[in-house]
Parts: sequence; C-alpha cells; structure tokens
Amino acid sequence: MSSKLSQAMGLGAGGMIGGRVALKLDPQALRRLCAGRRVALVTGTNGKTTTTLMLARAVDELGLVASNHGGANMPDGLVTALSQDPDADFAVLEVDEGYFPAVAQVVEPEVVLLLNLSRDQLDRVGEVHTIERSLRKVLTDLPNCTVVANCDDVLVTSAAWDAKRVAWVATGTGWHHDSASCPRCGSPIRHDQGSWHCTSCDLGRPKPHWGVDRGDLVSSQGERIELGLRLPGKFNQANAVMATAGAAAFGAPVAESVRRVRSVTDVAGRYRTVSRTGHTARLLLSKNPAGWTETLTMLQGGDHAVVVAVNAKEADGRDLSWLWDVPFEQLRGRTVIAAGERATDLSVRLTYAEVRHTVVPDTLKAIDAAPQGAVEVIANYTAFRDLNAKAANAQ
Repeated sequence: MSSKLSQAMGLGAGGMIGGRVALKLDPQALRRLCAGRRVALVTGTNGKTTTTLMLARAVDELGLVASNHGGANMPDGLVTALSQDPDADFAVLEVDEGYFPAVAQVVEPEVVLLLNLSRDQLDRVGEVHTIERSLRKVLTDLPNCTVVANCDDVLVTSAAWDAKRVAWVATGTGWHHDSASCPRCGSPIRHDQGSWHCTSCDLGRPKPHWGVDRGDLVSSQGERIELGLRLPGKFNQANAVMATAGAAAFGAPVAESVRRVRSVTDVAGRYRTVSRTGHTARLLLSKNPAGWTETLTMLQGGDHAVVVAVNAKEADGRDLSWLWDVPFEQLRGRTVIAAGERATDLSVRLTYAEVRHTVVPDTLKAIDAAPQGAVEVIANYTAFRDLNAKAANAQ
C-alpha cells in the first residue's frame, strides 16, 4: 500500500517506502522474507544493477526469482522486492556495499557476487579500504557460501581471499587507482602483463575459473561461448560472466545462462535512446571515477555531441572532488555541453582538461542545444534519474 501511494503522489517509484514501513513494524522482516529461499547477493561499486538483472534472468531457468534489479539496494528496498514475490524460491538481490555486511549476516546467502571496489561517495560510503575490511570479515565468516569474485581487482581479491569457497573471475579491470598498496600489509602492489601481486605478503592475482576472451565466455572447465550481448561495453561483458558464474554456483547450465543474459537490452533506463527536437540521445549512467572512466571509452562516433550532467544531491554524494579523477581530457575535440545542478563545477574541471564546452544547466535543454543528430548523454545518479523522468513526460 505504501509503495502504491508513493507512486500515486509522484514521490518516487515506491521501491523503498513499503520496506521501510515493514522494517519499522518488524525489524526481523528481512530475515523472515529470506527464510527458505536460495539467496544470492550482488555487491560492489559499479555494475550492481546490471549484473543483478542478468543473474536474475539466468537463475529464472531454475525457478521463480524475487529481485530488486530496479536499483533499490538498501534493506528497505530488499524487503519491498521480497514482499512482492512471496512464492519465489530464489532471491537475487543487489546490495549497497555499505549495507552488505549487515544484510549478509542476516540472510546468510548461498552465493555472493563481489564485482569491484573503488572510491564512491566519500561523504556517505566512506573510505574504500574500510569497506574492503568490513566485507572481508563477513565473507570469511559466511557458512556454506560461494563467493564469485573479480580476481583482477586487488581490493575484491583481498576481501574474498579467506572465504571458504571462491569462484574467481577475470574481468580485465582497468581501474587500479585505489589499490596502489596492499590492503593487508600496506606494501606496494606490482602489476605486470595482466597479473598483479603484493611485493611483501602472499596476496596476488588468483588463477581465474572464469573469464572473457575476445567477447567469449571462457571457463577452466573448457567452455567457450560467444556472449553476443546487446548491451555495449567491455564492462558489460564482465558483468555477464560474473552473472553466469553466479548462476552456475546455483546449478544453472552455462549455455542456457548465457542465452538468458544475452536477452538483457535495457537496465532501468540505462542505454536507452530518446528522440527529440531532431536529436537521438543515448542515455548513459556513471556515478564515480571508475565508472566514468569506463563509460568514456564507449562513446560512439567522434562527431557525436556529448552532454555531461552532474548533480550533487544526497544520493549522489555532496563531495564533487571526484571530478578531478575522471579523464575528461578524452573529450577534447568534441562538441561538449556541461549540464546538471553543478554544471559550473563541471565547467571548471572541463576548462582545466582543455575541453571546449558550453554550459546549459537543464539537461533536456542541453540536448536541444546540441547540433542535430546523435548525442551521447552521460549523467550521474540523480541527474540520470531526473532526465529519464523528464524525457518520459516529454514524449
């Protein structure tokens, strides 16, 4: 009822309010709703929503699945999602990395997917090495759990290192700025030809059980299957392999999981295309330096205009210092428009990056101000959410 009322009043999608009320009435609601289900939790800094949707599609081969792949990933959002599918045998849940330890202790998952760890919203989430230590403690203590972990991420590897069962996945992670030193002993990390190791202790890149090779899923069991994804970018190939490995931990057939993952075309508005005023705008979401760095690599056509929209609301994190860690220099030579509530802060960063640009704070008007044709729109969380809502109302 609370969720429907929230939607009717235009206060939100209702993905959290129902769960918030339920947890006030019954603080054990999450534990009760997970009892008797086979549970997978997906956490990390980037890619949670996409990977959760992919994993839910794959696990659906085995039975009914309750999932929150719309992105409401705090305890109240989990309770809402579980309440909506009370008869589902499986639960595939995206969990905010800050809340993960508390959630995992309550639900005791059968499978955990640990995607990546990097700086994100320092004013809300905190320092990433602190997050790694909290994840490490709970993953080490989880009984009867298979952890599917990204072995190319130093912090993820450290967090999963002592877990009882680990399926290591090679994702080709290119972001190493948050792991120059070992999270366990503080010594330098040395990277060499796709591998890495601590220069003092025994922490190093494990031999992967799963990986991506030229667009194919490969496994240590000899499988090689073309991914053929309809979502763009190498990071989505990594998400797909993580999801397939998670489904395999549940017992799902690998080839069927890939086929089901391949069917994902839209993730809560990400990658959708909006047509207006002679423009075809592709909407892309990025929330932190690692995510922005990956997104910038997948921009299409050097002649496509780029609208960059940045807000700094509570859900985004108030601290905008992360702008200086994003390689906006890659936008030199393009038509660039700075938008969002913090367009002027973004403009300063673009100026230092020697990117010629104009400033149009309203993101829809920024799209309209671009040259006719294709436009790439990259926005952080609330800017993306607001743009999706405005675009839907305008059509």
